[in-house]
Amino acid sequence: MSIKILIVDDATFMRMMIKNIVTKNGFEVVGEAENGAQAVKMYEDIKPDLVTMDITMPEMDGIESVKAIKKIDPGARIIMCSAMGQQSMVMEAIQAGAMDFIVKPFKQDRILQAIERVMNR
Repeated sequence: MSIKILIVDDATFMRMMIKNIVTKNGFEVVGEAENGAQAVKMYEDIKPDLVTMDITMPEMDGIESVKAIKKIDPGARIIMCSAMGQQSMVMEAIQAGAMDFIVKPFKQDRILQAIERVMNR
């Protein structure tokens, strides 16, 4: 059974990078969203196994969308992606329900470790 992933980032390049890494490693990308509002809607529609979520996005930021997704599905598995120097936001995301975080720019093995850790909880 392959793990279905929803990738959320307002930067097309970041979505493409994550998509390349996860698909190359046997995961299935079932959707991509460029803002939090889109992410919440897509989560409801496709119920992915895992979400990678950017923090800073237009319309609805990553922290607000984590809260909204957790309301829909308290068991949602979400990994935050943040740029350096956003530690306070990362803590806020964890308190909102994110299970792990990756700091950008990230290395492939860091993404894979985070996915493995979150999926094994």
